[in-house]
Amino acid sequence: MNYRPYQLAAKEAVFREWDTGNGRTLIVLPTGTGKTVVFSSVTEECVRKGERVLILAHRGELLTQAADKLFKFTKLKAAVEKAQETCLDSFLRVTVGSIQSLMRPKRLAQFSHDYFDTIIIDEAHHVLSDGYQKVLAHFCNANVLGVTATPDRGDMKNLGQFFDSLAYEYSIVQAIKDGYLCPIKAQTIPLKLDLSAVSVQNGDFKPGDIDTALDPYLEKIADEMLKTCADRKTVVFLPLVKTSQKFANILNSKGFRAAEVNGESADRSEVLQDFDSGKYNVLCNSMLLTEGWDCPSVDCVIVLRPTKVRSLYCQMIGRGTRLSEGKDHLLVLDFLWHTERHELCHPAHLICEDPQVANKATENLESCAYPIDIEEAANKASEDVVAQREAALAKTLEQMKKRKRQLVDPLQYEMSISAQDLSGYIPSFGWECEAPTDKQRTQLEKLGIFPDEIESAGKAQKLLDRILERRNEGLATPKQIRLLERYGFKHVGKWDSDSASKMISRISALGWNRLPAGVDPATYEPQNNKGANSEWNMTTAIF
Repeated sequence: MNYRPYQLAAKEAVFREWDTGNGRTLIVLPTGTGKTVVFSSVTEECVRKGERVLILAHRGELLTQAADKLFKFTKLKAAVEKAQETCLDSFLRVTVGSIQSLMRPKRLAQFSHDYFDTIIIDEAHHVLSDGYQKVLAHFCNANVLGVTATPDRGDMKNLGQFFDSLAYEYSIVQAIKDGYLCPIKAQTIPLKLDLSAVSVQNGDFKPGDIDTALDPYLEKIADEMLKTCADRKTVVFLPLVKTSQKFANILNSKGFRAAEVNGESADRSEVLQDFDSGKYNVLCNSMLLTEGWDCPSVDCVIVLRPTKVRSLYCQMIGRGTRLSEGKDHLLVLDFLWHTERHELCHPAHLICEDPQVANKATENLESCAYPIDIEEAANKASEDVVAQREAALAKTLEQMKKRKRQLVDPLQYEMSISAQDLSGYIPSFGWECEAPTDKQRTQLEKLGIFPDEIESAGKAQKLLDRILERRNEGLATPKQIRLLERYGFKHVGKWDSDSASKMISRISALGWNRLPAGVDPATYEPQNNKGANSEWNMTTAIF
């Protein structure tokens, strides 16, 4: 089949990680971008090398989906390790396995430790559970690939306890820009739902308490839906089955064609098919449809099961991000959940990794009474946050004027080159969280950066990489930027090193006490600013 560019890049990255000794690696692809396609391609390559591959999942639907798509994409058939079925003595090189079955000691003991050469974990954010850890410990010599849609930053930090590396990540923003997912618009509904009495269990809101808090508002929510999504194909996520059933009845009483599905629904397949075909225009469920269900024509998602877990929130919204004929965007309705104790996930958290930017975007969205593209909201919030940070930095720098040092403050440098990815960086894997090494500190000092305020090895490495990348592109050095900014020049981070060096030489020739005639530092821009590929000369090395 014709693989998309990012799918090929993800596959190549996985084998590159394995070849370099990172035997347990992770790829992150948003819902709807074909993660099954990628790990099917990886599986095919492993089988071509004569390896046995185990594809693990925690739900029967995911196993069936994996086996079906594996055959569709590669023509490889898979044995099944689940309930009464087993792959032992099968000639097939691929097995799809239920973690609930394989984790049982008696069953696991039937396999030699080297029976599988490669293990692929679908929905890999579950990998830290006891069942997965038992199975992976048994097949301890196998290469492992974890595949997930949207781990949040907290999950990434935790997943770093097991995985050696993140081989590849494709963001939802990039997928939308590339045309593989539909744009997302969010609309805040001015209905304040009080969650102040809801308790937390296992790191998230307790479903029973949410149900109690939500129940008085169901009629009002249905009325708001009549105003905003009566003509849309909508999926609603609710905390409990009884609430889901009750809300479906309320919607039907108001003119919607609503259906409800849950784990005990005998006619679940029929209801899902009828929803897909248009018999129903609203589908209510209690967290049943977060994984393993695709209906591209869904163009509205409502989350009435508030959560603190970004990965769960993204899975729910992901039910509506696929492309479909006649669908130009997904509408996400966001209610004003009121809680003073806990951070909630909102639409902005789908694309904003920086919590401060996400909170600002959410604040901006709440002030609008119409749908707003979340990428536009995120960009505006990012500008607002940058302005706030610059103001805070100016205040900090004013306090630091009395401190004379030869090296450049890393925060000042990041702001000067507009490196928002550096200023908002959060370490994920174990080594990234450790303190900077002596070697990193020495290198930073040689390059003109004061290292004492850099807290992690991951941040130090990203900063080193950025400085060296800029040097290779011939852009201004940290010391050049710092010196020229002292004289009031703006946007020096965009200058090339030659232009910066020439201006420094002109100021030096005037005894460092005034600027050249006709130069206004507030508006000055180098006329011959070549940017990349400028020569790294002696003046650059000095400054």
